Amino acid sequence: MRLQLERFSLIDTFLELVERRKPSDRLLLRGLFFATLFLGIYFLFSLNQDYSAPTPTRGGVLIEGIVGIPRFVNPALAITRADQDTVALLYSGLLKIGTDGKLVPDLAEEIITSEDGKTYTVKMQKNRSFHDGRPITAKDVMYTITLVQDPDLKSPLRGNWSDVTIEEIGEYEFNIILGEAYSPFVENFTLGIMPEHIWSTLPIEQLPFSQHNTEPIGSGPFSIEKVNRDAAGLISGYSLIPAPDSRENPNLAAIELRFFQNENLLETAFTNKEITSTVYLPTSVIKTLDGDGIKVLTQPLPRIFGVFFNQNRSPALRDTAARAALSAAVDRQAIIDAVVDGYGVPTTKPILEDQGTLKSTSTEEVGSAVFSLENARNILIEGGWEQNESGFWEKEIDDTVETLSLTLKTSNSELFEKTVTLIADNWRTLGVEIQVEQYEQTGLVQSVIRTRDFQALLFGLDMNRTQDLYPFWHSSQRDDPGLNIAQYTNIAVDRLLEKTRNSQDEAEHQQLLVEVSEALTKEVPAIFLFAPSIAYVINEEIVPTPMERLGKASDRFMNVRDWYAKTEVVWPIFQKDNVVNDIN
Repeated sequence: MRLQLERFSLIDTFLELVERRKPSDRLLLRGLFFATLFLGIYFLFSLNQDYSAPTPTRGGVLIEGIVGIPRFVNPALAITRADQDTVALLYSGLLKIGTDGKLVPDLAEEIITSEDGKTYTVKMQKNRSFHDGRPITAKDVMYTITLVQDPDLKSPLRGNWSDVTIEEIGEYEFNIILGEAYSPFVENFTLGIMPEHIWSTLPIEQLPFSQHNTEPIGSGPFSIEKVNRDAAGLISGYSLIPAPDSRENPNLAAIELRFFQNENLLETAFTNKEITSTVYLPTSVIKTLDGDGIKVLTQPLPRIFGVFFNQNRSPALRDTAARAALSAAVDRQAIIDAVVDGYGVPTTKPILEDQGTLKSTSTEEVGSAVFSLENARNILIEGGWEQNESGFWEKEIDDTVETLSLTLKTSNSELFEKTVTLIADNWRTLGVEIQVEQYEQTGLVQSVIRTRDFQALLFGLDMNRTQDLYPFWHSSQRDDPGLNIAQYTNIAVDRLLEKTRNSQDEAEHQQLLVEVSEALTKEVPAIFLFAPSIAYVINEEIVPTPMERLGKASDRFMNVRDWYAKTEVVWPIFQKDNVVNDIN
């Protein structure tokens, strides 16, 4: 108060001095006074405009629509998309996917990899806690991993943690030891950590029936405030609020999860504006949206659809020119437009070289096997094939005249049915004799894939974010239960694939993948078609973080704590620091 009075006293003294001057001086001094005052105010305003910036602040509600009813909101058992979406919001892992697609620390403070790539020394943050206030320690991590490994639980993630040993060093430090080096293993560190003090009291056979599966206590950015149920007692939604953890300080004031038993009910809710965001709308509906306060974010997923050849079942398909011609005769963009309404990226390769936000890609940009029937015919002619009187292609192979004919097998689901119809039409136009057989999914797996009983198979390969090609193309995986369904064998490629698993250098790892991809593209053991993308519809008032290199749809929530709907203008020194460093 004294300082304020002194300021006013100085101004009064100045004004008194001005008034004592002669009239001409008074006019000049008054002008200088007000000019200085105006310039000072203008300077402060300009400084504020130049150096202040809008920064996210607490506020806004995300109302997310999800198809399915949650049953196992539990990182060890979550298998449905409804379970996985909810787990992503409520649990934290040692690592998470950053906004640039790279893994960054979450519960972990530091992860050190040994020179031989077999041991990961994990140092945890000491200021993190579960939603009930209990601190998260190494015991919780060790319990979670041991639980996943337990064969009696039948966790869908058990295979990711086989031949893994955990060694406790201290309360917040431990080692994870592998039987052999496997560089993509670090992706498993995004596994949500479960509270040992809650789950360890349950016998393993009772764990799937615990109430904690639907009323979980995690350590993610949001915690459950209320469980909403319908008249039948089924969970219809969760009301989530920011978790009471100083480290996890989300900008959104709340998230409302609404669960629907099918896409039709969700679509109705979206039309009635009962939900503001969803990844479950059919693409046929999304393509008709005209704005109306929403935006559509599209992201590719590491799942490659293709036609896989079993050359042991067809002499004609052992001919490289025949396989290359069949690839050139497939209109990939037409398939994407008809099957997934444009929400996909065409590819002639076994990997996605860029998993950033999808852009419209023309067929001229997808590689050497551009759709061209003329090119396909030229490949066959140069390869020694000739058309007979019936218009089918023939060639003498091993002293026998072979006709380019094949049976293409696939699932009877809508996506595969549409795709196989378009491919068959392309090949018949080329002059290929083709038959199509469709199976129920279980029958396809048991009778066709596991026995390798096919000439050509239309199928999709689900890969993780590292796009590990080893399970699908190494010769050791040719027979069931291996996933090398084309029974591809190449010693040089085997060596490259083995190096990809051992390489700890990211640049080297990517270069090895490119070399494997080039070899497969040249030899054409399969025709790679396209990778689908998720299409996330969200209210334009909500600003999500960038989503790069997603492994599955639920990964969209990895950085949800930084999503925002409200902002305030502050100077940079007062802005909240949301920067997280890459573990590399």
